Amino acid sequence: MKFIAFDLETTGTVPGVDQIVEIGAVRFIDGQPESLFVTLVDPRRPIPPGASAVNGITDSMVQGQPLIENLLDSFAEFCGDDPLIAHNASFDAQFLTADIKKHESSAPRGTILDTLSISRKVLPGLPNYKLSTLVQHLKIQASEYHRAQADAISAGHLFHEMLRRISVAGRAPNLEQLVGLTGRPELKFPQIVRQPKQMDLFGGL
Repeated sequence: MKFIAFDLETTGTVPGVDQIVEIGAVRFIDGQPESLFVTLVDPRRPIPPGASAVNGITDSMVQGQPLIENLLDSFAEFCGDDPLIAHNASFDAQFLTADIKKHESSAPRGTILDTLSISRKVLPGLPNYKLSTLVQHLKIQASEYHRAQADAISAGHLFHEMLRRISVAGRAPNLEQLVGLTGRPELKFPQIVRQPKQMDLFGGL
């Protein structure tokens, strides 16, 4: 199965108010990372100390990095219509959706699947379902946490391992069955049609 695992780092927890500071997306083919889309993002505001304490990203690191509106189209092109995988996917999806709508940008077209929701069904009885707990439980090698590329790779390996466990006679569940495992309606990014700006025929009067 081919899919895109992705993760964001942000200045806080409120989509549309807090800003993205890092995007990490990894294309997996047959369970292995094949290509990357990884970039820091200039949030146009200071990063709160609490956020930097979690992800290690500082103001000096994002200074001069691309703005989110200059990245969204290329991110969408990288993802195409492949399924999208993220841990606690609604968090990341809400942040990207806020910027996609604000800037009327292109968006990935694939269905978004949440490894957090799926893992609760596939791996019942764990003390918690943090990405780090699941990775350790499944003995998936991880380099670090709370950086976008590393967490995207961990989520991709987690998803592939869960697929392996629920496959029957070597056949993985189809997309509809995977959406069913999340316990939620199918999640996708909005597809915005850019509207032409109307000319002001009256010179602003």
